[in-house]
Amino acid sequence: MTTLVDCAWVEARLDSHEAFILDPRGRMAYLRGHVRGAINLPVTRLLGERSRLLGADEIADQLSAAGLNNNSAPVLYDSFDGQRGAMMAWVLEYLGRTDVHLMDTFFDGWVASGREVFYRPVEPTPANFTPSVDDQRRVSLDEVQHHGDAKLLDVRSVEEFSGQSEIDERPGHIPGAVNIEWRDFVGTDHGYLGPAEETERRLSSVGIEKSDRVV
Repeated sequence: MTTLVDCAWVEARLDSHEAFILDPRGRMAYLRGHVRGAINLPVTRLLGERSRLLGADEIADQLSAAGLNNNSAPVLYDSFDGQRGAMMAWVLEYLGRTDVHLMDTFFDGWVASGREVFYRPVEPTPANFTPSVDDQRRVSLDEVQHHGDAKLLDVRSVEEFSGQSEIDERPGHIPGAVNIEWRDFVGTDHGYLGPAEETERRLSSVGIEKSDRVV
């Protein structure tokens, strides 16, 4: 599970061996400013051909090389629009981490609050991270096709969902899926997510409730 934490929580743990600050943004964004001690591992490095996720052992090797071990809790942050942080959090959950923390404010909010910003890259100290894959975090194409009682949620744009976009080889969406664009979940004033009650309202409006299994 990923726990949202505020800037003060992150700042209080910058010198703690119990936390591992991981910046999943691109290299240029990292060099334009980052949290003190943060190690940069762009989440795009975890993807292979056609943006498919690499194997668990390959990803674990990259995380180990970056310095993540089995004991320090991963602490993530991101810039707007938050997709890199969300993806990295999910990958870590998939690899069995139950201690993932994600800063609930974008890095822009960290800067706006007057907290320290560093520019020199931090060289990682390799460690040993052993994955314990949680298969419940992913489903196969066959499971999606025969999804049973699971709710299918498509978070692409309305244009992509409706087949009006030309960026997909086959326009449209999976039969039975409902659509809420991911931007509708983003918060305001540097907030990672909008209010919980608003998120629940949006999901409920397309028939998704807390007790549902969602793909």
